[in-house]
Amino acid sequence: MIRRIRLLAVLGAAGALVLAAAAPRGAAQTRTITDDAGNVLSLGDPPRRIVSLAPNITEILFALGLGDRVVGVTRYCDYPPEAAAKEKIGGFIDPSVEKIRALDPDLVVAFRGNPWEALNRLKSLGVRTFVLDIGERLAAVPETIAKIGRVTGREDEARALIAGLAEKERIARAALARTPVRPRVYLNLSGKALMTCGRSSFLHDLIEQAGGVNVAASVPKTWSAYSREQLIRDDPDVVIILSPSAAEFAATRDWFVGLPGFGLLRAVRAGRVRALDENAASRIGPRLYDAFADLFRLIRE
Repeated sequence: MIRRIRLLAVLGAAGALVLAAAAPRGAAQTRTITDDAGNVLSLGDPPRRIVSLAPNITEILFALGLGDRVVGVTRYCDYPPEAAAKEKIGGFIDPSVEKIRALDPDLVVAFRGNPWEALNRLKSLGVRTFVLDIGERLAAVPETIAKIGRVTGREDEARALIAGLAEKERIARAALARTPVRPRVYLNLSGKALMTCGRSSFLHDLIEQAGGVNVAASVPKTWSAYSREQLIRDDPDVVIILSPSAAEFAATRDWFVGLPGFGLLRAVRAGRVRALDENAASRIGPRLYDAFADLFRLIRE
């Protein structure tokens, strides 16, 4: 259940860097940045004590070389492994303002999924808080990295990271161009329940970007229960199960193929029930590109 809450509390998109021009004559201009909630922050010295309020934000901060400046994270921030040693400030839906304030951060990086009451209180206490719309598409990853790079003074590192991700995408898309077949895919969220991603989910986008067809694309919701009868009618070419470990995948796969009628599914008969790393695929961060490459391979093996 905790994993599903972590997965469903996903993350949404857009923002812009704004340079302020209204400075007195002869004075240096003050550089500012506007976050996705409309808050304007001055860009002075790079922050030295950062609190992250989401796992993907934590991953990006570490990827930008800021791990030693991260002083607080949520209880779900478990990647990279060094993040587990950081002070925990609660979850991303129940952060403790008191714990955050006690860490004396000069920057809190948050997202719209965090409770507004907590974010507004932090701002009222004078804590610099940068709020992100994380996004619903693979393309949101470089946008988010660029924003975090700007507000932390790591723009060069952000550009390098984005370039590396673009190369991963280029390689996958070159392979995709050589394989025009689009397998029909059913993706099951972690756990022994038929739960999948609808067309507004970033996982739907991931399937489409990897050259697959999401059999649940007609579902308007981001996440939804899916009926056994409908899945039998869909008869997908491939079933992807999000799993945190090989052991859990094996248990979920055995449960799945044992459901009434599922032994006759095309994917089950062909042995094409596959695992995708839940941790990487459930966060709009750098490793989502690894999940993208893995998904491209899995739906064609």
